[in-house]
Amino acid sequence: QVQLIESGGGLVQAGDSLRLSCTVSGRSISNVHMAWFRQALGKEREFVAAVSYTSRRIYYADSVKDRFTISRDNAKNEMYLEMHRLKSEDTATYYCATGRNWYKNEWAKVRDMDYWGKGTLVTVSS
Repeated sequence: QVQLIESGGGLVQAGDSLRLSCTVSGRSISNVHMAWFRQALGKEREFVAAVSYTSRRIYYADSVKDRFTISRDNAKNEMYLEMHRLKSEDTATYYCATGRNWYKNEWAKVRDMDYWGKGTLVTVSS
């Protein structure tokens, strides 16, 4: 059984930094792409960032580019999201996901991935 567990969320102030982790069990992540999505209250889930299985390809949503950094450690079966200069609009539940396809510059349209975590809440107070 594949499980994805996010951690690292919490309450921070605007301008602060936070690091999210995604730990995968039940399968190796070494040959799957991984991504972060988020969903704010009352809004649709949206793409945040993606990293290919080799880490050679990375893609960010425009809203987080230059503030967030996605990375992964295949040996630890983990993925990370470093978030800096957080804004109130970053408040959301953050989900990690795995998938077999790389969507080039179409990640913003992606709604389906193979496996999802249950999410970790990030609240940014202004």
